[in-house]
Amino acid sequence: MRLRHPGQFARGYESIVSRNGPNADMLMDFGSVRLGPGDAWEAARPEEKAILLVSGEVEFRWDDGVKRRERARRGSLLDDSPSTLHLPAGTGAAAIAGPGGADLLVMATANDRRFPARLLLPSDCRAEERGKGTMLETSTRIVRTVFDDSDAPESNLVLGEVVAAPGKWSSYPPHHHPQPEIYHYRFTPSGGFGLTAVGEDAYRLSENDTVLIREGEIHPQAAAPGYAMWYLWVIRHLEGNRYVSPTFDPGHAWVMDPAADIWRPPSERAFESK
Repeated sequence: MRLRHPGQFARGYESIVSRNGPNADMLMDFGSVRLGPGDAWEAARPEEKAILLVSGEVEFRWDDGVKRRERARRGSLLDDSPSTLHLPAGTGAAAIAGPGGADLLVMATANDRRFPARLLLPSDCRAEERGKGTMLETSTRIVRTVFDDSDAPESNLVLGEVVAAPGKWSSYPPHHHPQPEIYHYRFTPSGGFGLTAVGEDAYRLSENDTVLIREGEIHPQAAAPGYAMWYLWVIRHLEGNRYVSPTFDPGHAWVMDPAADIWRPPSERAFESK
């Protein structure tokens, strides 16, 4: 399912997905916070939250028994890993924009477990180049994991980003998982576009679009030539079924083999051998 958002987000907080709305089955609140120079935004306390800096400069302030404040800055979605403030339920926080303003994305979900609040800096983000050496480099992309089950076992979220190079695929080979997932897109230049297939439905992707992925839906992506595609991804763990890794479509998993002959898939070679 694709949610379109033509134009710029509103100043302050703007909801994109709500647990109280028609997409409550996603089990997450998701929204944008756009701040002008010197603007302040205060995060409510009731739930687990992750506040990711998309661009600009911000001072994060939070109180987990000790009042803390730290600055974070991000100049490029393509080149810079994010800073993310991760908060347990009951911890108050605020974001105060620097002189150039700031753009943030906020994820929230129910979670009664306690864990330490922490500001995850770019150096804490695990960045890796996936797809390299396979598929004629047609699916080489950068995947940044902010946190997952390995380093945030008390969290109900898994959070990261993908940078898809112009003309290349990502979230590939096609895969699925039972846990709900949200993708949110930005393009460089901003007039760019991409394509996705969510289950059997295909969508054209533009700046500020959001895609909702439900149980069992495959979700490969492709960036149009000339345009780099950045997207945030956030997965909601399920009770008794936490996300660890996806299930690849067995019909396409062969492309991950570096020795695979991409010009002649296994089905064609099997036919020739008969």
